This record gives sequence, C-alpha cells and structure tokens, in this order.
Amino acid sequence: MSVQTRIVSEDEADLRLDRWFRRHFPNVTQGALQKLCRTGQVRVDGKRVTGASRLVPAQTVRIPPLPDASTVAKEGPPPLDPMLAREIERMVIYRDDKVIVLNKPSGLATQGGPGIIKHVDMMLEGLQGDSEHRPRLVHRIDRDTSGILLLARTPGVAAKLAAAFRGRDVHKTYWAVVVGRPTPASGVIDQPLAKLGAGNGALVIAAERDDEDAAHARTEYETLDGAGRKISWLGLSPLTGRTHQLRVHCESLGTPILGDPRYGGKLAHPEGFTDRLHLHARALDIPHPDGGRLMVAAPLPPHMRDTFKDLGFVAGETPKPERRHGGGAERAVAKTGRSARR
Repeated sequence: MSVQTRIVSEDEADLRLDRWFRRHFPNVTQGALQKLCRTGQVRVDGKRVTGASRLVPAQTVRIPPLPDASTVAKEGPPPLDPMLAREIERMVIYRDDKVIVLNKPSGLATQGGPGIIKHVDMMLEGLQGDSEHRPRLVHRIDRDTSGILLLARTPGVAAKLAAAFRGRDVHKTYWAVVVGRPTPASGVIDQPLAKLGAGNGALVIAAERDDEDAAHARTEYETLDGAGRKISWLGLSPLTGRTHQLRVHCESLGTPILGDPRYGGKLAHPEGFTDRLHLHARALDIPHPDGGRLMVAAPLPPHMRDTFKDLGFVAGETPKPERRHGGGAERAVAKTGRSARR
C-alpha cells in the first residue's frame, strides 16, 4: 500500500483525528496512530498533528502505508452487554431522528480515561438501533454532575451541533445547591480561570485578569430559594464553557456547591447532608438540525431530590420536551429554570 491523501468532508467537521482514523481505518490501533503522528508520517495539510487534533472540512490528511487489515484480528468489538444497553435506554428523555437527549446519573463518566471502566461513550451502541451510525456525544459534563447530555445520531448532525456550541447558540441551565447565600442574590460571575496540573488530578483555579494562562469565563446566576443563609438553590447559566467553570465560580462567590469532592474544602461538606455533588444540568435549549429550537429539561437525581425535600425547596413538574419555531429561546430556558420554584 502506498502513501495516500484524503480530504476531510463537511460531515467530518470538528472530528478528532484519532476518531476520523477509527472511522476510515478501524484496523489501526490508537497506539499505532500515536506513533505515526509522533514520527510525522501522518500529517494534516502538511503539518505535524496529534491524535487529539480537530479536523476542518477540505483539509488533506496524509496517510502512510498501513498494516493490512488481514493481519489484524477479524473479530470486531464484543457486543454491548445487554444490561448496559438497558441502562442507557433508561436514561433517554427525548429522541427523534436527529438527536437523543439523556439524563445522565451522577457518578457516571461521559468518556473513558485512567481508572474509568464504565462510561456513557462505551454504551452508545445500545442506542444505535437500525441506524448505520452509532450516536455520538456532542458535549460533556463532569462525572459527578447529573443531567442533560446531548447526542447526535449522524456525523452531519454532530457537526451542526458542535458549531452551535462553538457559536454560543446553545443555552444551558444548571441547578446547584450551594453552601451559604451569594451576595448579590443574582448577577454575572466574570472570573478568569486557569488550570493547574494535567489529567484527572488537574485543578482549575480563579486567576488574575493579566495571567497569560487564564481563560475568560462568565456565568449568570440567580438565587431561586434559600434555607436562611446556610444553604441556597441557584440557577446557573454558563456563558462560556470552561472545565469545572460552575464549580469554581460558585466557590469564588464564597458559596461552594454542596458535596463538591474537589472544590470548596470542608465548607462544601456540612454535616447532615448527602456527601455528593449537588450540580444538575437541568435544561438545554438548542437550534434543532431540522430548524426551530428544541428545549428539554431533566428531573433531579435522587440525592438532590432528597435534599430539596429536606430543605423545603419545590422543584415542581419537569417541563416536557418542546420543539419551537421562531425566537424567544433564551426566555424559554430562563422560564424553565424559574417556574419550578413557584
């Protein structure tokens, strides 16, 4: 086999190079691809890349001679465990021919990594059905965060939704129970963030504005209810999408999220409460690939439901998924976040 060149299609926009390779050359292992990238044998537009590099339509990918598929085991991956297939099916709160929306439980990772043996990504085959395409993740939420997770049912839909997330045409509402009461009761947290370390042990910290390693980060917040000044229920809308943004921004207000295992220290773990992160991706408002907008809300996880009951917070009915044509998206999500406390 000789060197070949392939063009990245519109349907493959923003796809990672390693995932692009798995799609086109499933016999090439992750380790083999890393070596090909490291030695410069795989290039994009003539430049060295890594497996994590994102692709852009019309780019050219240089592909060196690859191992013959006949030298690789013919057997594909083992079928998904039926128990995992049933588990992910129970997470579905909305589905049409373009997207699937899950209500991810707290404690389940979105993707794999060191020490992670079970995650949403490995379970997506259970939602493929008769489609030729395996659903794919459009975004991620932390392992300890519960709530809405969006899937695309085809590569083309994934590209459209990824562009919407990059273009800030997606409105997200989170609910959090925090320790303390923020002052003022509502506003915008405009606090740059910086990452310390790498991998699973990395921490995100509030940074100075002139820190060259800091990333711009903004979050809208509103106090929806409170138990005196000890505990508050906040509605949070991230205006940027930084790692651990909501958790660090709440900490920077002096009101860390209840049960946060990484931020807030002892203050985040008062006695008498379930020691689990109380952060829930409550609502999502997105431009639907077929036009108009889709608004979906996810019910609270059991541990937050119990905390709400103990504190007298009233979450109310969870709105049913809704497709809308026309404007008013931002107002619709705001209503989803507030109406449940009445």
